Amino acid sequence: MKTIMPKQLKNEDRKWYLVDATWLTLWRLSTKIANLLSWKNKVTFSPHLDNWDYVVVVNADKISVTWNKLEGKIYYSHTGFLWGLKEISLGKLLVKKPTEAVKKSISWMLPKNKLRKDMMARLKLVAGAEHTFGAQQPQKIDL
Repeated sequence: MKTIMPKQLKNEDRKWYLVDATWLTLWRLSTKIANLLSWKNKVTFSPHLDNWDYVVVVNADKISVTWNKLEGKIYYSHTGFLWGLKEISLGKLLVKKPTEAVKKSISWMLPKNKLRKDMMARLKLVAGAEHTFGAQQPQKIDL
């Protein structure tokens, strides 16, 4: 058998997907979007090619979480200075930056290599119901 290698897609051949995140749990939403971004749902998947589709997530601020994760889930960051460890709970993060929790959870589910930055560039998060990507005619996906 011959091995068929897929070719690099042109920008106009990429698909756009629209996901409404209203009342979806954070981790289930993130796994579905990570699979769409990493192109693993395609037959012609190749890990070294940039053939990923675009994903627009609307109502990213209206996600739901289970149990007591609003107070119990802590995000850590470090400034680089001595005693520079900062922590913020999920509830405070959703108030301060509504789309940051979704962005971080999707980023953690993508491969940890040089292609993650390009995959994350194809993710478009919108806090409200209105988005500016109507010209690309995204296909609505129900998760």
